[in-house]
Amino acid sequence: MGHPIVYLIGAGPGDPGLMTVKGLERIAEADIVVYDYLANPVFLEGAREDAELIYVGKKGFTAHVTQEEINALLVAKALEDGGKSIARLKGGDPFIFGRGGEEALALVEAGVPFEVVPGISSGYAAPAYAGIPVTHRGITTEMAFVTGHEDPTKPDSDIDWAHLAKGVGTVCFFMGVKNLPNIVENMVGNGRPASTPVALVRWGTTPKQEVITGTLEDIVAKVQAAGFKAPAITVVGEVVKLREKLAWFETRPLFGKTVVVTRSRAQASALSSELRSLGADVLEFPTIEIVDPESFEPVDSAIRNLDVYHWLILTSVNGVERFFDRLENADKDGRALHGLRIAAIGPATAAACMDRGIRPDFVPEEYRAEGVLEGLCERGVGKDSRVLLARALEAREVLPEKLAERGALVDVVPVYRTVLGAGDPKVAERIAAGDIDIVTFTSSSTVRNFVDLTEGIDLADALGDTLVASIGPITSETAQELGLSVGVEADEYTIPGLVEAVLGHLARKGQ
Repeated sequence: MGHPIVYLIGAGPGDPGLMTVKGLERIAEADIVVYDYLANPVFLEGAREDAELIYVGKKGFTAHVTQEEINALLVAKALEDGGKSIARLKGGDPFIFGRGGEEALALVEAGVPFEVVPGISSGYAAPAYAGIPVTHRGITTEMAFVTGHEDPTKPDSDIDWAHLAKGVGTVCFFMGVKNLPNIVENMVGNGRPASTPVALVRWGTTPKQEVITGTLEDIVAKVQAAGFKAPAITVVGEVVKLREKLAWFETRPLFGKTVVVTRSRAQASALSSELRSLGADVLEFPTIEIVDPESFEPVDSAIRNLDVYHWLILTSVNGVERFFDRLENADKDGRALHGLRIAAIGPATAAACMDRGIRPDFVPEEYRAEGVLEGLCERGVGKDSRVLLARALEAREVLPEKLAERGALVDVVPVYRTVLGAGDPKVAERIAAGDIDIVTFTSSSTVRNFVDLTEGIDLADALGDTLVASIGPITSETAQELGLSVGVEADEYTIPGLVEAVLGHLARKGQ
């Protein structure tokens, strides 16, 4: 029997990097995750595989689920089956216009324990990402957070408009797009100059961020003309002028670009994180999945007989991890490789070896099999050399075949397989709609599986204006064979090399 508890977690303003460590820990532990409209769905990836995910999003005055229903849901689920843990994700901070207090009171009344995990509020984070400090020496030392969500049909307002208009330097209105005319009318009507700068920040801190600026006199017309919609923070005050010098987020090289990452979910994080740090809106579309080989006997047999080999060749990070896992399974560690020379293909593979306490003897500058072959031969690999090649089942046969031609005795042992990934139907819809700026491929298998997973989509049309980015010539060759036009290819066949190639291409095109 479990223990009921609800964690009221501030999921932050949208940027995944702005979630607290404690919030992520609570998500990972929870039996159930209840999330709303403004909580970044990326956080759901941190939930347990068996966790129940419940969406209770609301928009504007029309509720998908009422607050009373959410309160009742939290109580019922927490008490379910003798007690469950719930991670309740709320955009921003749960106690800043998040109605977290109401949910906490409902839990108290039902005798359900709860814990509050504060979050970064969009009230100051969104302006910060727009280059607007909400306080600034010499401009203002006061600020206020105000709901812009009041029902305009109410006979009386709960907001002290006279104080806000004259007594507070910076006023940040939450959820105020719909009521913007009412906000402007009350601020100006209570003495705030019509020339006061105003900014609206939509989807602040995310790659979808949009900012529109004006004054109390013209901001309503500008918002209406632009079709500017919620969710947005409205900032009123002289600090808005600082945006002209301090805007930083929207100047990132990939800001506004939607990029599809086709690596496996487990592998995608490094590339996705780098792209997000450059401002991209990253859509993960896992075309491959890394799984065990049908049998570990070939690699286990090789591990039992390591003393017969002269060289061990590891071709990928996955290969390193899987090979060393089998070493541990055999109650061995890196010491078992004493006397073996190690070749690691690529800097990431070499780094993975170093993490395991093994310094490779050879890291080729050329990552293709043809280049690796020459480097190995220069280091004495040839007639009667015993070589153990630990790799994916589906890899190219060029390297072992060429080594065999030189007289080497090569044992190829699969330590993992790549199989068709799950993709993502929502991402597939965006691909079909031509709503993608860049798609990245990091291996031939990602290309082949991408084509399989998008069967029925006219890729020539859907990707007509999309930059297809390839990690190297083998991947490019596969893409071209399958009818994809490669726009840029990495000079260095690594993830950093791929990112650098994309940035260079866009810079040359002035994009």
